[in-house]
Amino acid sequence: MPNELFPLDPTTTVPPGRPEEHRTGEPARAAGAATLSAAMRTSLDRSGGAVGILLAAMPAVAFVAADAAGGLTWAFIALAVAGPVTFGVRLARRESLRAAVVGLAVAGVCAAAAAFSGEARAFFLLPTLIPAALGVLFLGSVLVRRPVTGTLFNRLVGGPEDWRGHPRLMRVYTVSTLAGVVLHALNLTLRAVAYLADRPAVLAALGVAAVPAFAALAAGTLVAARRAIGPRAVTAVATAA
Repeated sequence: MPNELFPLDPTTTVPPGRPEEHRTGEPARAAGAATLSAAMRTSLDRSGGAVGILLAAMPAVAFVAADAAGGLTWAFIALAVAGPVTFGVRLARRESLRAAVVGLAVAGVCAAAAAFSGEARAFFLLPTLIPAALGVLFLGSVLVRRPVTGTLFNRLVGGPEDWRGHPRLMRVYTVSTLAGVVLHALNLTLRAVAYLADRPAVLAALGVAAVPAFAALAAGTLVAARRAIGPRAVTAVATAA
């Protein structure tokens, strides 16, 4: 995450002259909330922000809207327009070329599945299966004591290299990875229900909703891990900067 996450230290002492705040603990809670809010904003920014999320969803939304309005043929036409347009806009926004290419390729694979089956819902078959694979990955990482969130976020919070030997950090990463398992299971269940009910619009909406859900998980992990490390995180990040 960008460094603006870290100066918001929830352990900062309250300003002098307001002794009642020391008694109530309100400033500490406010500082923690501000840090979580900043982490959430940063996580969403790393996901492309509101514009990036909408761009990622545009091919699926165009496909579903055109299918509802004129059938599968019009859905493929809409996708053929929306896919390249989205690709171009993402490059214009200086997003990663690899991410833009992957997004275009995924849309193409999803379209091939829909064309092969002759059903609009098949466009979402691959996205429906992905949470199952990720859920297995997250759960497996906990079982072998290498929780995924630790691998992903430990360097970002300035954690020690031997974080697996740090009980508090290990607990944070284990709990957040298990929370990820729950989110993936919920995502899979909702997608499977919508797929079996042949509700492409719901499937598209679930795809959009998954981004802020996992941004919230990332934000909570970053804040909790930083608290587990303590002031060392700020020192490490400042040194790296």
